[in-house]
Amino acid sequence: MPNVAIVTDSVADLPPEVAEEFGITVVPIIVRFGADLYRDGLDLSPDDFYKRLRGSRALPATSVPPPVAFADVYEKLAERTSEIVVITVTSRLSGTHQVASQAVGLVKKRCRVEVLDSQWAIMAQGFITIAAARAGRAGASIDEVLDEARRTMRRVDMRAAFDTLEYLERGGRIGKAQAFLGSLLKVNPIIGLKDGEVYPVGRERSRAKAIDRLYDFATSFGNVEGLAVEYAADSDEANGLVQRLRSEYPQVPIYLSRTSPAIGTHTGPGLIVVTVLGDRQSAH
Repeated sequence: MPNVAIVTDSVADLPPEVAEEFGITVVPIIVRFGADLYRDGLDLSPDDFYKRLRGSRALPATSVPPPVAFADVYEKLAERTSEIVVITVTSRLSGTHQVASQAVGLVKKRCRVEVLDSQWAIMAQGFITIAAARAGRAGASIDEVLDEARRTMRRVDMRAAFDTLEYLERGGRIGKAQAFLGSLLKVNPIIGLKDGEVYPVGRERSRAKAIDRLYDFATSFGNVEGLAVEYAADSDEANGLVQRLRSEYPQVPIYLSRTSPAIGTHTGPGLIVVTVLGDRQSAH
């Protein structure tokens, strides 16, 4: 059992088997669909969610977990460790970091809990969490685990292709990418995250070209240590990109992950994302 326990939220999109392998506890974001409340990834499967999303006039919404959801996790982990690191989705896009921090004050047992704003989301946040868990497993102290997480924060980057920015706009998460709105062209917008906020990268006339753009981005890095492809609804498209990346990086672990309902609420079913852990060689 590592000295330092690692916690994250469901926006990290960690495949369940990866969370289990590294002993990472995942606190679910809440998804609201009309009057129904679901715990992300527990009460609502991605298949059911996207089916309902396509057929529903009312759009879903997300809300942060209650402080007690984090506090209960801290209490449980404090039975076997005195040190916990919590890595959350960027505070620019969610109040989860604030709630996870508030929950520290509710813990009765003596335990040091450090809450880190990853400044990222999805598998960029996931890679940071995995790096922290690896360090903890290797016997690192809590401060060393935090240092490793911060180092990894500087070595991850991601690009996401959409078929529409409608969901991002409605959910108020569009940031600087609103520059893309109002275009009469049928475009495939591509966005990135910088300093925890969404920004526009480019747009392509066809979906195939948008996927090529993601591939070019991933292959522009040096010393690649990890790759992730995430998708909302189209597994064939995602698998195709994984195969292309695998032929380029046969020795690198490539995670294939399904974006959770908490992400799908703000992106819609046409999302595909590539995330890289490595060293930037050129700007894309």
